[in-house]
Amino acid sequence: MKMKSFFVLLLSLFAFGCAHHSAVVSDATKPTAETTVQKNAVHGSSPAPTLQEPVAAPVAPAQPVENPGETSTETAEAAPPVVPQNIDADLAGDYVEIDEPAMMDVQQGDDGSEKGMPGNQPPGLTIADPLEPFNRAMFQFNDKLYFWVLKPVSQGYKWLVNEDVRAVIGNFFSNAAFPVRFVNCLLQANLPGAGSELGRFLLNTAVGFGGLFDPASDPEINLAKHREDLGQTLGAYGIGQGFYIHWPIFGPSSPRDTIGKAGDGFLNPFSWLDEWYETAGVQTFDMVNDTSFRIGDYEALKKAAIDPYIAVRDAYVQYRASSVKTKAGFFAPVSGAGQKKRAP
Repeated sequence: MKMKSFFVLLLSLFAFGCAHHSAVVSDATKPTAETTVQKNAVHGSSPAPTLQEPVAAPVAPAQPVENPGETSTETAEAAPPVVPQNIDADLAGDYVEIDEPAMMDVQQGDDGSEKGMPGNQPPGLTIADPLEPFNRAMFQFNDKLYFWVLKPVSQGYKWLVNEDVRAVIGNFFSNAAFPVRFVNCLLQANLPGAGSELGRFLLNTAVGFGGLFDPASDPEINLAKHREDLGQTLGAYGIGQGFYIHWPIFGPSSPRDTIGKAGDGFLNPFSWLDEWYETAGVQTFDMVNDTSFRIGDYEALKKAAIDPYIAVRDAYVQYRASSVKTKAGFFAPVSGAGQKKRAP
């Protein structure tokens, strides 16, 4: 009886040992975090919030390289992209100017070749702005003057006066400004332009009832208008814009264009009226009539710009540089450098 009990006890211990061994082997295949939780549960304690070290992924055995002279790029292509930590830096206004070539968009040519075209590149033209505090104050003044005075008056004028009538008035003022364009074409040795301007003035004055109509622009005649001024003439002879000035009422300018506008004033016949307020009244009427055709342009530029002051300044600089660079005069600057060059 005692021997039988001994064998039963021995078999029981053997069975318990086998069961315990299989449990340990099964737990070893479970994740480390789960085993830790179970172990803490057995001992009656809650798991402590600890940081776990990342477990390295199993590395596949290296395969023999058939061609040692070539390197594979599969590893580099499979690597995850690096995400910058300061991805919102630009949104916060942290901009840094760097000297890097402009990005190029690759486009397919007609012959199947790839052509690099400028894409998403900042404008290369700029201008010094040492008077920025003053210029910004004048910009705000002109902005309020436009929205509070010029725009409402122009809208009322547009509502009262028919578009055809306003176009006739615009033709009259344009024809009266003939001396400005004609003299500056001569100063730039642009003889074809001067001849075209002279022909336009004679034809529009004689046939167009004093310039109220523009028969010179008819397709059969097609005498082109040359929008030349003294600022462009000075630029054609190599004088740069200098620095940026934003004048009250007159708006964006530069020392070169300010001198040019003053010189053009002597060529404008309305500047020779008897009283100054007569000249101011005529020029104001011309401004209101011209603005009635362009209501919304300034609003669109201001709405699309992060800084409207910078947008207006850059647009002015690029427009003036383009008007000097692309004109048909005898002299032409080289890429805005202000050097004289014989036009082909």
